Amino acid sequence: MVEQADDVLAERLCASVYASPWLMQALHATRALNLPDWCIGAGVIRRLVWDLAHGREALPHTGSDIDLCYYDTGDISRERDVALQAELQKQLPMLTWEVVNQAGVHTWFRDNDPAISPFTSLTQAIASWPETATAVAVRLDADNQLHVIAPYGLTDLFGLWIRPNPGCNLATFHKRVVEKQYAAHWPLVKVEMA
Repeated sequence: MVEQADDVLAERLCASVYASPWLMQALHATRALNLPDWCIGAGVIRRLVWDLAHGREALPHTGSDIDLCYYDTGDISRERDVALQAELQKQLPMLTWEVVNQAGVHTWFRDNDPAISPFTSLTQAIASWPETATAVAVRLDADNQLHVIAPYGLTDLFGLWIRPNPGCNLATFHKRVVEKQYAAHWPLVKVEMA
């Protein structure tokens, strides 16, 4: 199943994920947690596609994490995220995990001006991620079928473009571009500074 993503590119993405033993292990371990609406996405997916586009073996990067996101309004405590992260770290110690219940992200920004509204779905949360090429995630269902969530499609991901999502704070986007040094890691990447 593809949510607002080009079918051909979604098939390419799924083939790349299926061919990645460490990412498939991460997806199986996450699925075993029996979380409600969940996915693995962001940088791990971007790195996989861009490493392959640069002719590199797609391995977990040192200093990078696996972003496990889920959506559960029933328990938005940070303690739950920490416990889930510890469980995954125990199961797959060779990977670094970051676990976030997207239903609770708004609580991190209560004191910000302006505060953000709670997300109403996992897809809405993914759409808030700063770059279109990073706003991509996958989920493995009980039948071992991958589902792609890509609110802005997959063209920028496979076209090696870094662009801000339409609602992104441009100062945040510019800061990330400088910090992440995309072109230094992936020379074919093009950055649109908007």
